[in-house]
This record gives sequence, C-alpha cells and structure tokens, in this order.
Amino acid sequence: MDRPKARCRLLPVLLAMGAIFYQSHQPGNSFSLPEIDHVDKLLHSLVYAVLALAFLFALPPQWRRQRPWLAGWVTVLFCLLYGISDEVHQAFIPGRHAGIDDLAADVAGGLLAVVGCWGWRRWRTIMKSRGLPHEPSCSG
Repeated sequence: MDRPKARCRLLPVLLAMGAIFYQSHQPGNSFSLPEIDHVDKLLHSLVYAVLALAFLFALPPQWRRQRPWLAGWVTVLFCLLYGISDEVHQAFIPGRHAGIDDLAADVAGGLLAVVGCWGWRRWRTIMKSRGLPHEPSCSG
C-alpha cells in the first residue's frame, strides 16, 4: 500500500482518539447523563468499540487478513493502553475521576468490536463458500 493511502487510513483512529480526549477533558459538571444504571460504562464501551474499529481499519489490510488473531489482540491492547492514558488524564480534570471500572468498559468495547469483526468475517466466508449472497441487501 502506498503511503498516502496508509496515512488516510489513520485519520479515523486519530479522530476517535481526539474525540475521546476532548470529552475526557471536560469538567465533571459540564454534562449530564441519563439516570440509567451504568450508562457511563455503556458509553465507554461504545466509544472504545468505535476506536477499535478505527484502529483495525488503520492496520494494513493484508497484514490484518493474514494475522487476524494478532491484529485483534494488538487492537485490544491499543484500547487498553489508550484507556489507561485516558483514565490518568481524567484524574487531573475537576469533577472527573479515574476508575478501573471505566477501563474495564473500555477494554470490553474494544474486545466486542474485534469479536464482531471476526464473526462478520467468518459469516462472509461461510456464505461465500456456499455460493450464497454474502453482502447485506436492502431489497425486500
């Protein structure tokens, strides 16, 4: 892959990281969440699932296809390390705190995205081997 395309593949992961950093930098009293138990953990998981998908996209496609397990574990490790840096960052923001439970939700989101990608790839392979349509269809 040429360098300009590789750099373009980094853009989504950099945007996701920037959005996480920006949101983490907001004081604790600057936003309110719905009164739903553990909604913050759900949000952590969803945001880090997006980060994981962006990171997977940034990996070289051929390497990702040849080493899916390694690509998956590198992605989860990336989410763990970025989650640690995010929690440390939040510890210095008024009204925010660092929490191992938030970090666990971050890693869970990354893991969910990786497992979802593996499942999607497996489903497409099975459908292709059976000669069935393997792309989603919008027609009735």
